[in-house]
Amino acid sequence: MISRLFEGIANTIIKRPRLVAALIIAVFCIGFYGITLLNMQTGWETYVDKNTPAGALQNKYNTEFRSDTIILIIEAGDPLSPEILAYIDTLETDLRQQQNIESVQSITDVLKLYNGGTLPASRADTERIVNSLPKSTRDLLYPSNVLTLVQIKLTKGLSQDVQASLLGNIDTTIQALDAPPGVSIEISGSPAFSQQMGDGLSSNMAILIGGALILMIITMGILFSYVRHRFMPVLLVALGLVSSLGLMGIFGISLNMAVIGAFPVLIGLGIDYAIQFHARFDEEARKGSLDDAVFVTVTRTGPAVMYAMLATTMGFVAMQVSTVPMIRSFGIVSIIGINTCFWFSCIGMPTLALLLNYQPKTQTGQCYAVGTDACDSIIPGTEKRPNARGRKKSTFSYGQFLTDTSVRIAKNPIPVLLFAGLIALIGFQIDPTIPVESSENAFVPSDMPAKINIDKVTRVIGATGTSDLMIQGSRVTDRDTLLWMIHFQEYEQSRHAEITGSTSIATSILEHNNGLMPETQAEIDAILDTIPQSTKDSVLSDPMCGLIRFSTISIPMDRENGLKEQIVKDIEFFEPPVGFSVQPAGDFELFTSLLGAMSESKDVMTILGFIFVFAFLILVYRHLHAVSPIIPIIFVVGWNAVMMYMIGLTYNPLTATLGSMTIGVAAEYTILVMERYAEEEERLHDPILAIQESVQKIGTAITVSGLATFFGFSALCLATFPIISNFGISTLIAVGFSLMGAIFVMPAVLSLVGQLSEWLDKRRETVP
Repeated sequence: MISRLFEGIANTIIKRPRLVAALIIAVFCIGFYGITLLNMQTGWETYVDKNTPAGALQNKYNTEFRSDTIILIIEAGDPLSPEILAYIDTLETDLRQQQNIESVQSITDVLKLYNGGTLPASRADTERIVNSLPKSTRDLLYPSNVLTLVQIKLTKGLSQDVQASLLGNIDTTIQALDAPPGVSIEISGSPAFSQQMGDGLSSNMAILIGGALILMIITMGILFSYVRHRFMPVLLVALGLVSSLGLMGIFGISLNMAVIGAFPVLIGLGIDYAIQFHARFDEEARKGSLDDAVFVTVTRTGPAVMYAMLATTMGFVAMQVSTVPMIRSFGIVSIIGINTCFWFSCIGMPTLALLLNYQPKTQTGQCYAVGTDACDSIIPGTEKRPNARGRKKSTFSYGQFLTDTSVRIAKNPIPVLLFAGLIALIGFQIDPTIPVESSENAFVPSDMPAKINIDKVTRVIGATGTSDLMIQGSRVTDRDTLLWMIHFQEYEQSRHAEITGSTSIATSILEHNNGLMPETQAEIDAILDTIPQSTKDSVLSDPMCGLIRFSTISIPMDRENGLKEQIVKDIEFFEPPVGFSVQPAGDFELFTSLLGAMSESKDVMTILGFIFVFAFLILVYRHLHAVSPIIPIIFVVGWNAVMMYMIGLTYNPLTATLGSMTIGVAAEYTILVMERYAEEEERLHDPILAIQESVQKIGTAITVSGLATFFGFSALCLATFPIISNFGISTLIAVGFSLMGAIFVMPAVLSLVGQLSEWLDKRRETVP
């Protein structure tokens, strides 16, 4: 069935190359249209699936309780001068006229409150009022003598698009008002952070794709110079990438940090496929007609590369078990991309070659092709030939080095496997000790203005945090429920040093009743009517849903996760009233759960990746040697952990995919070696000679393909986002180790498998 499919493709290309080219252009045009449908996603939905109970809880929290704040950092030589205070007061008035702004607060509001509704007339009056304020109020609005803050509270539940539009309006308002000399204003807060992160990701996408394509052009110019039209693979990959982006837009897949990191990966893998088809076509074009070259390239190299590509796909399929949408989207985009790039290379390369009347260059003795009978016409057999001039060659030959090394390894497989396996075992032991990073602040560039401004505010007013719990039930303001909330809040504050205070609708009632809980429900309802609506809205969305907010000191994410786990246990111990649920919510739940999800997902994805590749190999090849690629793949995953530990890399939503992605990448190279070994072993009936022939014929080709992939992946290091650049470093390590596993470990494994096959054959022969 597979052979008939590729024969049909080959015959169609031979008979109607222009029609095939037109179809390729049509697919490209559809993809180009689909790009216009793409959008950038940077919100909480990239971390938790909105269709799960956790996602529904997060959505309810954001809708009912989350009210983002934009902070204006106003720096001046003397922020309390009458001229600057008048400017801030006018700016506030203009800002309050904007839609979707719930409130605006600054030092001027406090001054007017203590001065009969007007700003103080003199600097001395201003200082007197400021000095009389509680320290907490001064720190919040006037934290230093050269800086004051304006806090703009937004309407609850605003979308990212609305927030972005509002940020633009605020900036326009600031620019329209003439500021006094020496005054500078910077915009901070989570909405500005999200907007700049989205803009930064968009610019990084252009840098990554452009950088990867430039690196591919350089790579093709250096490593692929022996063929005609050496840059054709870059064109094919570009067509495949645009089509992949278009399919994303058509299928409604949004861009995010992980998806952007996938593009250089697709270019690196895609160029690998294009090189293999181009190299095989070049070889076949030297033997006969172009029509024959098309047929042999498509029917022999096509299936071999397709099986390798599908094995790579298995690693990305394993990512779908992750509970983190960002990781799943990375896997989906990678699957779409490598399949698109494969078919563009398989169909597009021979089609273009026919239309261009491809003419090979003069024979150079180089061949980077793979597939059945590849490079047989260029690379000689194993026989020794004297030098034409009777002299010994003194120049280094990489191909001969690989061949000699593989033979030595094949003759002594046990020590090699023991050494490689020991390093891998160490890697699996230390992998759990590698830190996991889930803080969004650590994902973005350190010089991003919004991050700098947030850090500036944090330094000035101090680092704090909140741990929110959502309580839901029949009636949150029921007296028994309120008493439970008070007791639970007091219990948590007494048990956890990280908690500095707490608020809820219960504490608001106490504050409005002299610190006492009313004795009857009627009294409670009466007091509720006296509490300002803005205060109630912050902790009570409706009679059935409320919020308990614990104020905390700033603590690392792993410690915050430990606090959450302990609070959850305390909730079970303290037993909420019957019919009520109390759950962590907001960022307290979002990023701590992300920490746990990554830790669990990365191990599950890796194990599932092994299972998928193993099942795929058994299903496709149905032979003992089919399991041989699994061993070097296992070793490579272990080596990755050792290197990550040594250079201090951490796991994040992208590097968490490294295990399963490595399985896919390493599977390609090891499968190509295994396929060639099976072909040579069937011909020679000698495992050692088969290994020698295999490495001699495709060792250099695999190295060149790996180097092309390596340079494609290296574009990730150009990213300004640490989450992407660190992923780039880890993928380069993975590709390098994958090549080592295919070239140096596979001969040892195949040698043992060959010996085992010979022993089984002899045993079957002796059995009557």
